[in-house]
Amino acid sequence: MPLALLASKKGYVVYGIDTNKERVQSIKDKRSPFLDDDIQKELNKTKLVATTNFSVISECKIIIICVPTPIDKDKTPNLGLVESACINISQFIKKGTTIILESTVNPGVCESIVMPILEKGSGLKSDKDFYVAHCPERINPGDKKWNVENINRVIGSLSKKGLKIAKDFYTSIISAEIYLMNNLKEAEAVKIVENSFRDINIAFVNELAMSFSKLGIDVVNVIKGAETKPFSFLAHYPGCGVGGHCIPVDPYYLIAHARENGFNHEFLSLARKINNNMPKYTVDILTQVLKEKGIDPCNTKISVLGISYKANINDYRESPSFDIVDEAKKQGYLVSVFDPYVLEKSTTENLDDTLKNSTAVIIATNHKEFTKLTPEFFIKNKIQVIVDGRNCLDKDQFTNKKIIYKGIGR
Repeated sequence: MPLALLASKKGYVVYGIDTNKERVQSIKDKRSPFLDDDIQKELNKTKLVATTNFSVISECKIIIICVPTPIDKDKTPNLGLVESACINISQFIKKGTTIILESTVNPGVCESIVMPILEKGSGLKSDKDFYVAHCPERINPGDKKWNVENINRVIGSLSKKGLKIAKDFYTSIISAEIYLMNNLKEAEAVKIVENSFRDINIAFVNELAMSFSKLGIDVVNVIKGAETKPFSFLAHYPGCGVGGHCIPVDPYYLIAHARENGFNHEFLSLARKINNNMPKYTVDILTQVLKEKGIDPCNTKISVLGISYKANINDYRESPSFDIVDEAKKQGYLVSVFDPYVLEKSTTENLDDTLKNSTAVIIATNHKEFTKLTPEFFIKNKIQVIVDGRNCLDKDQFTNKKIIYKGIGR
């Protein structure tokens, strides 16, 4: 959506194709399908044409595939949506068309899956009749500084001509640097490396948090101290779990692809194991505190604040909040859930109703509505324990208050 709006803004005739009729109608009605004020402003004035009709492909010189690449329950990559998009596209591409895959995939997908499907459906030959390039998506939802227009991009293709066409297109719409990769596989590997890097570093500080909590050390303060070093350190912070459609997903694409080719990514697998354990660790913190207070978790009501995977957005893909709720129920808690941005998944309509009769609170998302809450507010609502899964509250405010505050590694 941001990419389509940007291309339209820069003067291109843009068709946005989606199989979801309700989403297409929403765009036609000038209503953003997701919560984003900037997107809504652009949508109000855009000439973007939303449709479910793939035949418009025949009118286009550049086709960009931006479908999700999820993982199945067993953590194996699911490329079904990429395959489906390619099948639908292949029927309508013409000679001279360039297809750019932005979806995150493991190295080799463009050559082993995308190209064969396009060739079979179209009867055309890649790098002769049409060109395929890969430019992995880069966007940070909710970020007011970095957006689809000003983030650097990387591009890879099998041929110099395909690479040039893709580069010329992105150069015409973004105001950032474009780095050209030597081939498609390198470009495909870039996004996997970016997000695996973050996953590994988050796992590192999550493990430090678990260790330091036993040593009486505030891990957040330690990280802030380490960050004063002006080189060779990049701060990452612990939390109750990793969410979103990238960080908890992309490493599995590399893990699976490497395994198929005879290599075992032990480091990436361990990082995933550590981060996947954080929701349980968060609930365990609460259980330990309540038992020390003589409170049996069984049938004790608690509130989980936040469903979306990051602050101030309504995207809850792969959110650890769901695992926190499941683990809490497994341990016997009665759980109420509230997120002002995701009311359709909340069990109550407002914060007051959520906290009613609750003994404890787990903050799973650092929404601005939650970060401003004070000890007095929680005490007024008879909350005895707070587990701050995002370390977003001021720990010092809770000193000497009639409430127990626990952060992750604090």
